[in-house]
Amino acid sequence: MPTPSQDPKPSFLRRIPMAFGAFFSLLGNADKAARYERLDEPPAPPVAPPPPAPVATPKPTPAPAPVPAPPPPPPVVLREATPDAALQLLALLQREGRFIDFMQDDIKGYADADIGAAVRVVHEGCRKVLKEHFRIEPVRSENEGSRITLQPGFDAASVKLTGNVVGQPPFTGTLSHRGWRAAEVKLPKLAEKHDARVLAQAEVEL
Repeated sequence: MPTPSQDPKPSFLRRIPMAFGAFFSLLGNADKAARYERLDEPPAPPVAPPPPAPVATPKPTPAPAPVPAPPPPPPVVLREATPDAALQLLALLQREGRFIDFMQDDIKGYADADIGAAVRVVHEGCRKVLKEHFRIEPVRSENEGSRITLQPGFDAASVKLTGNVVGQPPFTGTLSHRGWRAAEVKLPKLAEKHDARVLAQAEVEL
């Protein structure tokens, strides 16, 4: 048989003396009466645990911006060349150096001494035209025969590669010709009704 301390629910007979004892105890002890009064209060609702802290959602890494494609190169505009300037130059060479006469003549039957004398006249006159109407300068400043190196991106329009051209720049080679560039052109202005096709007037002696 279990002892009173082991019985979780006292019997009726056991509760009678307990009730009298509690009655007088509550009358004489206000603190105990206050605790007894709280026994009849409904139990406090269980405190809900605090909601879990929201987990910060990592921001999605933005996709890298697409690299814009390089703009297409500008279209090549082909300009129609007018022959007037070339015809004017031929006329000047003819007037000062008899250039057309010399080039149109068949020199096979002439002796070298005769050709040499004619070349002097043509050379002197043509050189005069170049000096008066053009400022010509070399493309490269180095002396001919010197070793030079062409770096990537060199101007292929002004430098021509010869010999065994293999691979990609830089290229190292010997400067065989400095090249020429027209830095300035000073051709005279044509008269309004001038026919540039007439390179040299026919001459009639009276």
